[in-house]
Amino acid sequence: MGICDSTMELSGTLLAMVFFFFSDAASTIQYLAYFSETGDLPCHFIKPQNTSLDELVVFWQDQHNRVLYELYKGKEKPENVNLMYKGRTSLDQDNWTLRLHDVQIKDRGLYQCYVHRQGPNGLVSIHNKKTNLFVLANFSQPEISLVSNRTENSDNINLTCLSTKGYPEPKKMFIVLNTENSTTEYNAVMNIFQDNVTELYNVSVSLSLPVSPEANVSIFCDLEPKLTQTRLRSQPYNIDAKSRNTRQLFTDHGILITTLPVLLSIVCVMVFSLIVKKRKKKQPGPSHECEVIETEGEEN
Repeated sequence: MGICDSTMELSGTLLAMVFFFFSDAASTIQYLAYFSETGDLPCHFIKPQNTSLDELVVFWQDQHNRVLYELYKGKEKPENVNLMYKGRTSLDQDNWTLRLHDVQIKDRGLYQCYVHRQGPNGLVSIHNKKTNLFVLANFSQPEISLVSNRTENSDNINLTCLSTKGYPEPKKMFIVLNTENSTTEYNAVMNIFQDNVTELYNVSVSLSLPVSPEANVSIFCDLEPKLTQTRLRSQPYNIDAKSRNTRQLFTDHGILITTLPVLLSIVCVMVFSLIVKKRKKKQPGPSHECEVIETEGEEN
């Protein structure tokens, strides 16, 4: 099983992973949701058997006291929901869990569920539960691209590795160079860009690596995220010594094949010009010999 397969399995596991702390009734639930998917905000409320929905007022608020959802005496109250949460929530009354759809990075933070019951003197708080929502976006598989080939009299190659649309920032990104006899890691400073709208990160590294022309080399790019603790690895970028020489040979032949028609054209033009000049020299004109013969005839 490859690293990418392991990462996919781990992602599925983390999606359903919830960490509970049962210190008291108001303990905080730590929940991990994935970007653009659905996250759960549990209330862990058990409705008393002698209590009907008509007596209850249940609602969720975020850390800025914005209402996500409200169930007022058995009826939903969408007019009390904040604009950023409209159409993004649904309540599972079987387990009193609010589902937040299309989770964004900005949705991370603390949420609280409140349950009130109608009493003779007004609403009385009977239950509340806090959920700390973490949001994770998986980075794309790193990709290696060659910036420029080795220069003359140099065995260095310049390459860039890029991974996109992840959150939070990864631990590090580095290059691994494998030959038949050795494995070398090259660390570099990550270039980090965060999208202003999605808040997702793009990360890259750029390196100049020494590669012997006679060696067969495989280059990998590794990314270490913070939360999953699972390394993401690129597809190998293979450089074969023989194929390099062969490619150079084909390149030289390609140059020759490209320039040959031009040379032939120039030669043909020159030959044609010479032929035309010769023909012009051989064209018949007034013969001085004939004039001499005619004059001698008149005298005779």
